[in-house]
Amino acid sequence: MARSGSTDVLVVGAGPVGLTLAGELRRAGVACRIVDRLPARLPYAKAVGLQPRTLELFDRMGLVREVLDAAVPLRGQLTYVDGVERGRVELVLPPEVPYGFAALPQYETERVLEEFLGRYGTAIERSTALVAFAPDPAGVTSRLTTASGGEEEVRSRFLVGCDGAHSVVRKGLGLSFEGGAFPEEYMLADVEVDWGLPSGYGVRSMRRGADGAVDDLLVCVPLPGAGRYRMSMHAPPELSAARQAEAAGASGGGRVAHGLEGGTAPGLADVQEVLDRLAPEPVTASALRWSSVFRISHRLVDRYGEGRVFVAGDAAHIHPPTGAQGMNTGVQDAANLAWKLALAVGDAAGPRVLASYDAERRPVGEEVVARTVRHAAEGVQADPEDPETLLLREAQLLVAYRDSPLVAPPPRNEGSEPRPGDRAPDCGGLSGDVAAYPERLFDLLRGRGHVLLVYGRHPAGDTPSDLAAAAREVSRNQVATHWILPAGAPDGTRELPHHRDSRGEFARTYGAGEGAAFLVRPDGHLAACLRPPTVGALAAALERTFPSSHRAFAS
Repeated sequence: MARSGSTDVLVVGAGPVGLTLAGELRRAGVACRIVDRLPARLPYAKAVGLQPRTLELFDRMGLVREVLDAAVPLRGQLTYVDGVERGRVELVLPPEVPYGFAALPQYETERVLEEFLGRYGTAIERSTALVAFAPDPAGVTSRLTTASGGEEEVRSRFLVGCDGAHSVVRKGLGLSFEGGAFPEEYMLADVEVDWGLPSGYGVRSMRRGADGAVDDLLVCVPLPGAGRYRMSMHAPPELSAARQAEAAGASGGGRVAHGLEGGTAPGLADVQEVLDRLAPEPVTASALRWSSVFRISHRLVDRYGEGRVFVAGDAAHIHPPTGAQGMNTGVQDAANLAWKLALAVGDAAGPRVLASYDAERRPVGEEVVARTVRHAAEGVQADPEDPETLLLREAQLLVAYRDSPLVAPPPRNEGSEPRPGDRAPDCGGLSGDVAAYPERLFDLLRGRGHVLLVYGRHPAGDTPSDLAAAAREVSRNQVATHWILPAGAPDGTRELPHHRDSRGEFARTYGAGEGAAFLVRPDGHLAACLRPPTVGALAAALERTFPSSHRAFAS
């Protein structure tokens, strides 16, 4: 007889996306379980790029220090064509962006996230697979097979599939996953090389055929460790997974198994052969940790969930690895969904809050799939955007939800400053009454949920104390308020936490003028920008997330 259990949220899949979701849920006080079919974390450097926006989200969670300690910086990329250096891209962002680009093997990202989750007393349930589930208006009943070989029936209020490209949750929900695959197959290898190229730079080396088209390619991403890189290159015919499947009489449907999980994995000699053709200088590869053959696919679900069941990460979107967008997009899926689930579990959210997950994240997934497919086919240099804007987009700093049902309309005469739905930017120079050092805005937001930032005192607006009281009342104590005082202004009331904008960075970054208020969501996006800040405008903005009459997900 199967055991039975219950929880608020059941998370299926313990990769970076599932672990981010579970960590954010537990940080918000939500009971959850996270299960994974594998017996242990895979020691493969699959997804390795960490975008600046992902590091900002890890900062908000409170684990970015552990990530930075393990990662290495990505400073730029060296490009070679037919053995000649043709360009050097420097990954330099505006000074107000607190984090740069970084590289970290996926298993290390998972380790940090798993340790973070452990702080809340939650562990991954290994060798545990979702077999089937049945949603109903009040919750979801899931059937699991466990490490002991038995079965368990779990009742949860919500179910989230972070279970990858072959998602059981997506298939069980009946979501379409339209797209295709490129015909080429590639090798991946985690190796060390002894060349003298500058550290922290990726390498893209290619050769062109007589028609000018690229017919040979080597891409190297630096990893922690001396001379260590994850390399990708065209797979030779004898290592073709499709041919192996065909010879075995199987139809893989485009799926290529991991090299260490089955089939013929590339060896050092295969990697060395490519390096002999394409490396910028004579080099010897060594210390092969793992290798695989893969094929680039691109697919997107028709919707990110239905009722009480959702998908995130590769379960919702897969695309070329160009620009290291996949895992980072999935982490943002998790950050977007987690706070909405937390409000729903706490019976503090209206029905449009969970519906906004698809409304906000599916357009992002659609843009990322289209852009990475275009870059994979035509090259990043063919992108029509100017280089500065493209770099910000690749860093995922331009993701915005301006058309979201949860986002208030912009004030009249809105300038170039952040608009509702945009990422809330960081700034420095905030001085407090006790700390003898200036702090950054992200220091004030770290570990918190919704935060109302009130700047100064607009002559046509309401007092910061009145705004704080309205925020508490409408949100039922879900919103904290922080007062930012202009440089040179009188001290603020002791009733509110406050900092002084000693260098004027907040006023400049946010276009705060003589007074304004900004409602920052738990995922670091602006829900409202109020100029002037009035209780009425604030209440209207908060009602989008915290309506006075709701309870659509009450048990």
